[in-house]
Amino acid sequence: MASRPFFDDAPPALPAAPPAPPRLRGGDAGSSAAAPVRWARLLVRGRQEDAAWVRPSLIGLLGIAALLYLWDLGASGWANAFYSAAVQAGSTSWKAFFFGSFDASNFITVDKSPAALWVMDLSARLFGVNAWSILVPQALEGVATVGFTYLTVRRWFSPAAALIAGATVALTPVAALMFRFDNPDALLVLLLTIATYATVRAIEAGKTRWLVLAATLVGFAFLTKMLQAFLVVPAFGLVYLVAAPVSLRRRIAQLGIAAAVMVTASGWWVAIVQLTPAADRPYIGGSQNNTILNLIFGYNGFGRLTGNESGSVGATGATGSMWGPTGLNRLFNTSFGGQISWLLPAALILLIAGLGFTLTRKRTDRTRAAFLLWGGSLAGTALVFSLAAGIIHPYYTVALAPAIGALVGMGSVLLWQERSRTWARIVLAGAVGATSIWSAVLLGRSPQFAPGLATAVAILGVGSAIAIVGMPLIHRRVVAMVLAVGIAASFAGPAAYTIDTVLTTHSGAIPSAGPAVTVASSGGGPGGFPGGFTGRGGARGFPGGFGGAGFGPGGFGGGGFGGGRRAPGGTGGFGRAGGGFLNATTPGAALVTLLQSNAAQYTWVGATIDANSAAGYQLAGSDPIMAIGGFNGTDPAPSLAQFEQYVTQGRIHYFLGSGGGPGSGSGTSSQIAQWVQQHFTATTVDGVTVYDLTQPAA
Repeated sequence: MASRPFFDDAPPALPAAPPAPPRLRGGDAGSSAAAPVRWARLLVRGRQEDAAWVRPSLIGLLGIAALLYLWDLGASGWANAFYSAAVQAGSTSWKAFFFGSFDASNFITVDKSPAALWVMDLSARLFGVNAWSILVPQALEGVATVGFTYLTVRRWFSPAAALIAGATVALTPVAALMFRFDNPDALLVLLLTIATYATVRAIEAGKTRWLVLAATLVGFAFLTKMLQAFLVVPAFGLVYLVAAPVSLRRRIAQLGIAAAVMVTASGWWVAIVQLTPAADRPYIGGSQNNTILNLIFGYNGFGRLTGNESGSVGATGATGSMWGPTGLNRLFNTSFGGQISWLLPAALILLIAGLGFTLTRKRTDRTRAAFLLWGGSLAGTALVFSLAAGIIHPYYTVALAPAIGALVGMGSVLLWQERSRTWARIVLAGAVGATSIWSAVLLGRSPQFAPGLATAVAILGVGSAIAIVGMPLIHRRVVAMVLAVGIAASFAGPAAYTIDTVLTTHSGAIPSAGPAVTVASSGGGPGGFPGGFTGRGGARGFPGGFGGAGFGPGGFGGGGFGGGRRAPGGTGGFGRAGGGFLNATTPGAALVTLLQSNAAQYTWVGATIDANSAAGYQLAGSDPIMAIGGFNGTDPAPSLAQFEQYVTQGRIHYFLGSGGGPGSGSGTSSQIAQWVQQHFTATTVDGVTVYDLTQPAA
């Protein structure tokens, strides 16, 4: 087949049903034995109507994504040690595996549903507990996300559109961060991307089975990160209701079936946990009453919207947000902008153009359905992230990457194919110009990073935008150069940030992609809490920590609050050597040896306040550590009476002194700490205050 230009590929024909795989010669092409061979050939060669460059380009795209996500992956060590400790627990205890326990003795769970842990747990069981066995599944989920973004766009659009969509995801800085990290977001994004693909297949011919598959995938996405998974559901349902080529009655019935399947796929694990007696399962971390429903609808649910989150880190309630200013510009501010917003202006411009271009088409038009599907998913998720007054971290925005990529790919190729029309050239030029100017602004927020790149991007982008408008006056041989320059200007900024992210080690609970910015928030002051997420410092989640007048000596500085890029400096936030709240401790050899002594005699070799502090001890010694108060140290577990009972029964060997996290100043965590200080003698090992709970003070 003759090769065709990259951008001039016409969209594929849209049959009522997907084309059959290519028939084999010399054999029964319909036999079950031949089916794997047919699909293997389809995978290697691609569609028969594809140009010769298509499949090598896809393989190259996936190869680049794999390189970005796997490069020196073990350098970040345990990454988010909180989840790594839970993986360690799940790799040795099936009960911990099922419930998502933080420790193998099943005292308390992590504060999320456990589906993401299940994937890493199985890898750790096969290959041992180490950084690679934990992080490689995350990286492969990222490569698969790029692949399914391509497949979903390619279903109804040209290879060029699909390749641009996949490349946008691969070169999104926050995607490079989260697909190299062990937070739940990697699996969440993959499941929702595959669910989008299944929805596209369902819309093609009104097939119930594809709609059921989409609902099942959303259900398992809920088991990955709870209610965030449902943010795309309105777009899925409405677009199917509008565009599926079957009767209205059938569409409504099919959506009813899909809703029931989604509830079942989401709720089976919830029902088991809720019905299991509290004495037979771990405490539900993140809840205030040891119920999974409180976790779903409280701390991980509506509290994220209102800011009224019981048990949150310094929650301020509905009257304000300690997580930065809310509003429609939030995704563009200096905390979020460099993570996700590079191509967001272009995606919005192209979404409006795509919907306008298809406005008068028939109800079942697939081009309009695609823009509605991806645009609705983007809008629903972005609005929640923008307006949420509760806990919201910049890395959450990785969920937007596939939708942004799809809109950029579909919209840019659609307008290029219509470039003979003046309005199409103007809109396309506007998207390129806006992207390059916004990239220059984002690069300017990190003036020490890649000097001169911002200026080059702005000049090349604006120049190519002008050339696109005046394309009829340009020689045909120059058009390809204009196209190449426009693409380069659009992707240079996010690619540079992505490479910086890949070449940097990250750790802690709140990582951040790209280089540090000069000013990272317009809310609050330059120091203190929550004032200004500024500087590079030792923590990258809130770069430099909440410095200045923050809590404790030096604020949440020097690697204390947040985590992220590993850098020297500070004493670990609250003064505990090597760690701090939201950053795991790094215990010395003497302390690890002490914890391992007679470990088999105890249910927990140690106990300490907050799970991040406990994670470092647990990962270093491989024995269960009781995380008093859970992730934040604010969960009412255990009660003082329960802790005393554990000590009396000889189930806990040591208490490791708290560094002063939010849970240590009040509530049950504080009561336990005070009780230990009153009844046991303190010693210091490797800079950590240790109490032997088997030896009461005289």
